[in-house]
Amino acid sequence: MIPQLYFLRSSEQKIVTDMVKYAHSKEIPNLEIYSDFYGLTAKDLGLYALMDNHIAGAIWSRRLNKEHNSTAFMNENTPVMSMAVLPEFRAKGVGSFMMEQFLQEAGALYEQLSVNVYNNQKTIRFYEKFGFEIIENSKNIIMVKKLEKKEVFRPTDGYDPTRWMD
Repeated sequence: MIPQLYFLRSSEQKIVTDMVKYAHSKEIPNLEIYSDFYGLTAKDLGLYALMDNHIAGAIWSRRLNKEHNSTAFMNENTPVMSMAVLPEFRAKGVGSFMMEQFLQEAGALYEQLSVNVYNNQKTIRFYEKFGFEIIENSKNIIMVKKLEKKEVFRPTDGYDPTRWMD
């Protein structure tokens, strides 16, 4: 079954709040920087996926303040991406489906994206498949992808940017 994708809006803050624990290591201090007040700036971007009328995952990005960026290479113009797929929906293509659409949408807003990988080889391979490269290899691995500016293609099956989840 193909997931249905919807834009994450500020009114759907609870989705981001619920997903952040699946997207980032619980060992990180200030985990709330990835979720608190999501959608209140024009540069917050996110999608969530539904399968069988259940939220299967979410992917979102935010620009963090200088004091929250974890590497000197990054600047506040490089948003940090977060992605989570609930355990019961993993290995079903949900993450890849969200990532493909998200990268197109992000290209309209950003020049590049960063992601914190937390030293997980399976996750590193997933991001490498989409063109992310390791720029900092320490306890917290940082990967970056340069984005292409091109026309956004939105699938017609289940993807309506004006639709709100009922």
